[in-house]
Amino acid sequence: MMEYLRIPSFDDFRAQQIFKSYSDTFPVDERRSEAQFRALFQHPKVKVLSVLKDLDYIGYLIVWELTHFVFIEHFEIFSDFRSMKYGSEIIGDLFKQYSHIVLEAEPADLDDTAQRRILFYERNGFKVIDQNYVQPCYEVGKQPLNLWLMANWQPTNIEWIKEEIYDIVYC
Repeated sequence: MMEYLRIPSFDDFRAQQIFKSYSDTFPVDERRSEAQFRALFQHPKVKVLSVLKDLDYIGYLIVWELTHFVFIEHFEIFSDFRSMKYGSEIIGDLFKQYSHIVLEAEPADLDDTAQRRILFYERNGFKVIDQNYVQPCYEVGKQPLNLWLMANWQPTNIEWIKEEIYDIVYC
């Protein structure tokens, strides 16, 4: 069984582990600076969650609880624990807690890894809801990204979802 521990501050040792992996895994344009990452812990809509399985820290989630949906900004299984079906188990747990979940993913036609990631999310209940989504740049000097927006339901107003993500997550 998975455990999800909310990390209270950047000073927590688990936040340090998460930030190191986050910095090593995600390209610079796809992540926050250290100062921006630190600020997440003060934001009332954000939960930085460390994921435990059998007393091992296996990964993390950065989740935004928005008006009518939850936005998963980052989700990573640490490299030592990949290919063990933990990602599917975590998504199953999220579905039990949240009925409406949105996330961004690199387009399937980008490369084999991106294609496998899209297929993983689709196998686990997500559908592509927008193939023309642009993730705003995190800060000056970083590039906006063409991504796909995915959700575990079919929203009636995708523009409203994008607007809330832009206004709150990327402000």
